Amino acid sequence: MDNTGTIDPSELSLDELRSLRAQLQHEDDAISYVRRLVQARLDLVTAERRQRVTGHEMNVTEDLPVILSQHLTGGGEGLARPPRPTDDASEHPLAVELDDLCSGLGANHVEKLTDDELTALATALDGFEHARSHERRELFGRLDALSAELVRRYRDGEASVDGLLAEE
Repeated sequence: MDNTGTIDPSELSLDELRSLRAQLQHEDDAISYVRRLVQARLDLVTAERRQRVTGHEMNVTEDLPVILSQHLTGGGEGLARPPRPTDDASEHPLAVELDDLCSGLGANHVEKLTDDELTALATALDGFEHARSHERRELFGRLDALSAELVRRYRDGEASVDGLLAEE
């Protein structure tokens, strides 16, 4: 480990390096999933606010299929890293934490919230999303370091592409 408490990828065996990289990719998948859930919830809050301003009577939850398809399937614009097929992350601790946050703030019935409650929900969701974004940026740094070490080993002949293909 270096002085920041992170593991030095060059000190890991090839199997450990691959295993840690897969573990971090799995964690990135879960964080990405939860961030998309938060962004979808924020879009619902925005839609409810818009409906209140325009006075156009509609049920905001009618937008739910479109909002979810944009966020959860990666249909949104400008994704830095497109989502990979992943395991179900709905039981991940971050997803559970988000569910608890939303339940506590009435997110399942945004149309019944007062303007102040809607603002509190948006603020809490925004803070939650920013925290996940920060975690994800740190995770990208670790993943990039592991990937760079793998590339170096293949380039320098310390690892064999044939060995990688034989494992699949």
